[in-house]
Amino acid sequence: MKIAVTYENGNVFQHFGHTKQFKVYDIKEGKIAGAQVMDTNGNGHGAIAGMLSAWEVDTLICGGIGAGAQTALAEANIRFYGGVSGSADDAVEALLAGKLAYDPDARCDHHGKGQHDGHGHCGEDKHNCAGNGSGC
Repeated sequence: MKIAVTYENGNVFQHFGHTKQFKVYDIKEGKIAGAQVMDTNGNGHGAIAGMLSAWEVDTLICGGIGAGAQTALAEANIRFYGGVSGSADDAVEALLAGKLAYDPDARCDHHGKGQHDGHGHCGEDKHNCAGNGSGC
C-alpha cells in the first residue's frame, strides 16, 4: 500500500490541485515502512492523478478537492480522504488506525466562479469556502 498526502511544511496542504509536493508513505503490514517527499514539478489538477498512479499510490489524504480531481482519482482506482487538516504524519497514522477524521463530502466549489485569485490560502473567506467544512 502507498499513501500520498498533499504536503506543505509537515502538514496536509489544503488544495489538492495546487499542491507543490506530496509526502508518499510506503505501508507494510499496517505500519509506515518509509516515506519521501515528491515534487509535482508544477503539474496541476489533471496531471496529478496520473503522477500518483505512476508512483503506485492507491490512497490519498488531502484537504479540499474538486469534482474533476475526484473523478480522475476514481478512474485511477485511488481512494481519497478529503477535508483533512493538521500533521501529514498524524493523518497517515490515524488512517492506519481506522481513526482518521475526514469529510467524505469535501469539495472545493469555487472553481470557475472567478473567486480564486491565486493569492492567500484556501479556507479564507475570499475563496467563499471558509466555514463550509470543505477543507478547501
